Amino acid sequence: MSSHQIVYIVFGFVIALALLFDLGLLNKKNQTVSIKTAFIQTLFWVVLALGFFVFMWVEESKTAAVEYISAYLMEWSLSIDNIFVFILIFTAFGVKEKYYGRVLLIGILMAIVFRILFITVGVSLVQKAEWVLYIFGVFLVYTGYTMFIADEEKEFKPHDNKVYKFLKRFLPITLEDHNGKYIVRQHGKPLYTILFVVVIILSVTDLVFALDSIPAVMGISRDPLVIYTSNIFAVLGLRSLFFLLKGAVNKFHYLPQGIAVVLIFIGLKMLGEHFVEEWVSKNTMTFISLAMIVVCIAGSIIYSMYHIKKAK
Repeated sequence: MSSHQIVYIVFGFVIALALLFDLGLLNKKNQTVSIKTAFIQTLFWVVLALGFFVFMWVEESKTAAVEYISAYLMEWSLSIDNIFVFILIFTAFGVKEKYYGRVLLIGILMAIVFRILFITVGVSLVQKAEWVLYIFGVFLVYTGYTMFIADEEKEFKPHDNKVYKFLKRFLPITLEDHNGKYIVRQHGKPLYTILFVVVIILSVTDLVFALDSIPAVMGISRDPLVIYTSNIFAVLGLRSLFFLLKGAVNKFHYLPQGIAVVLIFIGLKMLGEHFVEEWVSKNTMTFISLAMIVVCIAGSIIYSMYHIKKAK
């Protein structure tokens, strides 16, 4: 059995055990999650992800481990930016806070399935036609540029969401939650509650975010193991991170700019990879990418805090 296969098996076992522990011991049905509980759960997933980094360092290689932690940090920072949109969706559709956990859980599990399919297709495309990476590179540079200059006043409006309009057009929908149910029967026919609608919107919204994040991860590593594991660890930790940061995420005003710089950097690295490799080794470039991600994300969050303190 190869080291790659061992890492995959350990990863699957750890995720299954962690989900069982997280869902069985750290969660109670229809209960509002406190800051303390959210912190414990977030710490749990972060420690697990870092533990897997150490395991990859020992079992796989130092380069693969650094690529994994770089990709994980990239996904984690994008998750923080996504939380703001999730809050808007919950608020716009009047979801009660006690149902947040259940809705996020189902939405995230669906997102993981879709992301696995999306990553599989992306990796297959790159293996068959490497020039696809140049398209990803241009896309990341464009996305980073538009994110950097985006107008903060432009508000995301969930009720104008195309998915919501599609569901509303083809399915009988009620704006009530019916005590936490997703589907109820009325006059013998199924009626889809607002919780069902929100789960679908969250899943599709995460797929839209994946259009940025997965090419960005592929700009860090081509190894499917790194891409799968970093994505899944980051997405599974999103639910607890949501409860931990939902009251403070809108204070990270300059986080999108930090993420934008990273996306542009990775996009340019993908476009000029053959030229860069002549001057910088792959191992060195991996550490440079990690440093760039840490500096930009941490710097944007610190500057956001400084800006708020200065304004006060």
